[in-house]
Amino acid sequence: MNVTKDCLGIDVSKDLLECCLGLSTKSDEQIFMGEKKFKNDPQGFKDLLSWVRQNTKNEVLYVMEATGVYYEHLAYWLHDQGLALSVVLPNKVNYFAKSHNIKTKTDGVDARVLARMGLERDLDPWHVPSKAMREVKLLTREYRELKRKVTATKNQLHAKGSGYQCPASIIKRLKRQIRVLETQLMEVEAELRILVMRDSFLADQVERLETIPGVSFMTIICVIGETNAFALVKNAKQLASYCGLDVQHNQSGTKQGKTRISKKGNSYIRQALYMPALCATRHNPHLKTFYNRLTQKKPAKKIAVTAVARKLLILIYTLWKNETEFNPEYAVKTT
Repeated sequence: MNVTKDCLGIDVSKDLLECCLGLSTKSDEQIFMGEKKFKNDPQGFKDLLSWVRQNTKNEVLYVMEATGVYYEHLAYWLHDQGLALSVVLPNKVNYFAKSHNIKTKTDGVDARVLARMGLERDLDPWHVPSKAMREVKLLTREYRELKRKVTATKNQLHAKGSGYQCPASIIKRLKRQIRVLETQLMEVEAELRILVMRDSFLADQVERLETIPGVSFMTIICVIGETNAFALVKNAKQLASYCGLDVQHNQSGTKQGKTRISKKGNSYIRQALYMPALCATRHNPHLKTFYNRLTQKKPAKKIAVTAVARKLLILIYTLWKNETEFNPEYAVKTT
């Protein structure tokens, strides 16, 4: 049997790794060697590697989904062993399974789908984020969570304060919570600024991007952290799709349905861009004109704001790649 490619599909959960080893031959035949479970811990990783080496002497491509944080320990461990690894977005795996009319969903089936995907597709290798990028991503996510808590607590304070004879102790505690959360927000932002200052290239890039009207330091650093400094981004269209800002059309024959964004992507970036997009509709002349043109065609202002957010995202990416500052005159010339 002439094997051309070996692939191990790994369905990762909190405690277990469901694995399926697949082989592809020169005649394009696919052979799957059953499934096996391992614990999602260092000893389980060693047992997994030992099992793979018992079943094949060829180089193996390891494929897993980017599900939450549970895959990270195994991914970093495999990378440290010098093994080929690809981490695939869940929506891509779902589309692949649908293309093969796979309707059953179990851990074993998911592992086989990943193995099959690795055999049939030319998957991109996983690029390990630097220590600084990992910290940036975690800190920006913490910042977003704290912002949500501040908003929720302020809403509670408003509701309680507007109610009838609310005890003063409740108001006092809510105000104390807000002060603590806002202090933590400042601490996280300060930590991020220190991280950026330690890397001269990153500091220069962020300074250039801050020249975009309406785009703050926190927005920029969130986009950079969530995309690993655009390491795997090949073009603007791919970036928009990764962030769920790609446009989905709904038209067939005489039917003309609503056009909307997919929202199948990184929600942290969409959240980070929403308020800057609102700001840009007022203070960025180029995007303000673009926004007004859209609202004249469609009265739903949220659609226009989302389109502005997409423009801002692509602008951030373009300036990052070109290592240039924002030039308002260039934006006017290219409209």
